[in-house]
Amino acid sequence: MKDYYRILGVSEQAAEKEIKAAYRKLAKKYHPDTNQGNAQAAERFKEATEAYNILSDPEKKKMYDQ
Repeated sequence: MKDYYRILGVSEQAAEKEIKAAYRKLAKKYHPDTNQGNAQAAERFKEATEAYNILSDPEKKKMYDQ
């Protein structure tokens, strides 16, 4: 199972605001438009987006934490 907290670089007690800020920072850094042709950056962007989608939704986060 992927560690979404580690992917975003936040603690398990991180507030929604911290999670969003961490995601935005990673999205800006690894976005495919700024890293054209870089498959590794595209993969990191996908991981960060997946992590954010889980951790930003209270129900999904609750299920993930269990």
